[in-house]
Amino acid sequence: MDYGSLTWRSINAIRFLSVDGVQKAKSGHPGTPMALAPLSYLLWTKYLRYNPRNPDWPGRDRFVLSCGHASMLLYSLLYLAGFDLPLDEIKAFRQWGSKTPGHPEAGHTPGVEVTTGPLGQGIGNAVGMAMASRMLAQRFNRPGHEIVSHRIVALCSDGDLMEGVASEAASLAGFQRLGNLVAFYDDNRITIEGSTDLAFREDVAGRFRAYGWNVLTVDDGNTDLEGISREIEAAFSEAARPTLVIVRTTIAFGSPNKQDTAEAHGAPLGEKEIALTKEALGWPAQPDFFVPDDVLAHFREAIARGETWEREWRLKMAEYMKAYPEMALEWERVMWVDLPEGWEEELPSFSPGTEPMATRKASGKVINAIARKVPELAGGSADLAPSTNTLIEGGGEFLPDAPPGGRNFHFGVREHGMGAILNGMARQGGVIPYGATFLIFSDYMRGAIRLAALTGLRVIYVFTHDSVGLGEDGPTHQPVEHLAALRVIPNLYVLRPADANETAAAWKMALERTAGPTAIALTRQNLPILPPEEVYREGNVFRGAYIIKEGGKGDPAVIFLASGSEVHVALEAAKLMEADGISARVVSFLCWARFEEQPEEYRRFVLPPSVRARVSVEAAVTFGWERYVGDKGVSVGIDRFGASAPAGRIFRELGITPENVAARAKAVLGKG
Repeated sequence: MDYGSLTWRSINAIRFLSVDGVQKAKSGHPGTPMALAPLSYLLWTKYLRYNPRNPDWPGRDRFVLSCGHASMLLYSLLYLAGFDLPLDEIKAFRQWGSKTPGHPEAGHTPGVEVTTGPLGQGIGNAVGMAMASRMLAQRFNRPGHEIVSHRIVALCSDGDLMEGVASEAASLAGFQRLGNLVAFYDDNRITIEGSTDLAFREDVAGRFRAYGWNVLTVDDGNTDLEGISREIEAAFSEAARPTLVIVRTTIAFGSPNKQDTAEAHGAPLGEKEIALTKEALGWPAQPDFFVPDDVLAHFREAIARGETWEREWRLKMAEYMKAYPEMALEWERVMWVDLPEGWEEELPSFSPGTEPMATRKASGKVINAIARKVPELAGGSADLAPSTNTLIEGGGEFLPDAPPGGRNFHFGVREHGMGAILNGMARQGGVIPYGATFLIFSDYMRGAIRLAALTGLRVIYVFTHDSVGLGEDGPTHQPVEHLAALRVIPNLYVLRPADANETAAAWKMALERTAGPTAIALTRQNLPILPPEEVYREGNVFRGAYIIKEGGKGDPAVIFLASGSEVHVALEAAKLMEADGISARVVSFLCWARFEEQPEEYRRFVLPPSVRARVSVEAAVTFGWERYVGDKGVSVGIDRFGASAPAGRIFRELGITPENVAARAKAVLGKG
């Protein structure tokens, strides 16, 4: 190899920016960036379409670094290509306030498409982006006017492919024949504990072929640039199915003592080893963070290329606007995450005179009402659509052989994969995705939910069978700790509506929220319908918690606080209290997080400090309610697992009854 050539000096610039950044931070992962530098150099200088001066232009290719521990690889590429990431940010790797955190964060660093770190999530995100971009292409492209034609390109590692979430997502990608998706697998055979032979000896190529992927291989990803280029071109020319390119590399390539060892995976090389490595690869020992002028100029050619690509795309868009002006306006609307004017006019209102209705059933009616006015709403469930009521009637199926335009996704029994895919859909843009399963299985999705909250993605989760009220399936399927576990995730709205009308309000809140995900917890059992005028009075339902029943003039003697189905238990308990001459207020807590965002004046109005007799009631663990009931109040809940029996019997046995709630309230008042 001619390490003095512009090509190899450019590759080594990537390597040593990464190495020096990790060393200065005294933490990080240098080995993978060193291994992937040749592949990344070729992708970013010859094949990917992007514009460093406008990282978010819609026509760009999406680059997903699923192996997020190799973040310095991405940061080095972003700096070299001319994104708004100065060299000082590279030097501030992993430091407070920098744009270069330990793992990439979308929305924090220009050019970072998705937030990765937990392995396997990035692959799921890439699959979601590919699905959403196909949906956009089907909706907006017209013959001779293809405004959606970009690729999704991902880099993944051994660790990614060991994680189950990647297997779930890759299986679905193969089934869907996502020809716009290309993943490059860094086959370096090293993990933190040592060789992958300790735990991972499977035939990855055979597995992905079985999924339905096109599989290509590069035997020497360290030096064979022609071979890498050949397989990139073959992968990018495949349109009928996703492609996995297996690239055999050597971790920490060029390091005399740490090459091909676990030590290079998750720790700095050390000053002495860096000096030896720079000498071995013909790189100046000093200064640190050195980039030759001609190398930087070579990388910065990406700016002119990107501006040309974006200009060409915008000319296409101008022609599209002339040919299809209404569709062009619709494109602008969905890409700006605006909802159609008057969309909420279709939201149903439910009358107390009708039969009791499970909130999962009400949610299905609301979804279909919204879908008629909001065409970008699309989603599905983890093989539970009949139970979660999440099918869009007449919405068509999103399937490889179905007519284009389908809005109903079928994720199969793949909750974890579904969560990661939803995040990718949201990051792609132009789609409002929702995914459904039973609340108990939110455990399988938690990693993806947390990343959605961290990134601020508009993802909607429909979690049905929200309590022991699901009955006979028993404690394995009865969520008790899940509401509390979800509520503690920052920036996640957890909405638990008390009836059909609160369900409509919950969906309105979810649709209008653009800076974070929303989980809607819904019942299997039927519930009475609350008067809509009480639910919507002064719009307080949208404040997260509101007074659904007042106890008379002035402050009440006791306040009942409840969510979901237990609001009705609280209402009945209030009647029992009033029969004994004790005034009781009932507060419906639709969403704790939303309530906490309200002005203190409103929160004190709903929960006046002078009323210290408070009782919360929820068919779940009582953890967290202490913040609202205070030191003089009590919580009625289920601080144990459930049981297998009809719902009514379970509620009686576990004390979720109006009589028990009223008795606890009287005890608080000293009248028990």
